[in-house]
Amino acid sequence: MIKLSLKDWIDVQLVGLLRQDARQSIAELARQLKMSGPSVSERLKRQEEHGAIRGYTPELDWPQWGYTLQAIVRLRPLPGQLKALEARINATPQFTECDKVTGEDCYIAHLLLRDIGQLDDILDGFAELATTVTSIVKASPVLRRLPPLLP
Repeated sequence: MIKLSLKDWIDVQLVGLLRQDARQSIAELARQLKMSGPSVSERLKRQEEHGAIRGYTPELDWPQWGYTLQAIVRLRPLPGQLKALEARINATPQFTECDKVTGEDCYIAHLLLRDIGQLDDILDGFAELATTVTSIVKASPVLRRLPPLLP
């Protein structure tokens, strides 16, 4: 896979505008960037083709969808269970994100729950594969955001 480096500040500005509202039209993006629509469209297409922009995802307000709790779960596989554990995490749709990490735990995952009772229901299915340590998220002072982008 070819790694595309951002070439200039226009690309940085374009990504910033998309981050604010990914549903903006090419014409609106072009107006804000003071460029032609075809130029903006070509830049966007190039970023997508090279994988620098992988998709456009809505940000959801989880409680409005019935998910009242978020948990962070650290998972340490039992001997010989690493691949099975990863497969189980992938097969559990309430896990919305998971990182394979160094250290004592192998995985740190984000879990969305409708209520606290759902926590045991989900984690009981992992008992034969891993030990878990769970923390309930009280607040998210920093939501997922882009790091500083430089050309």
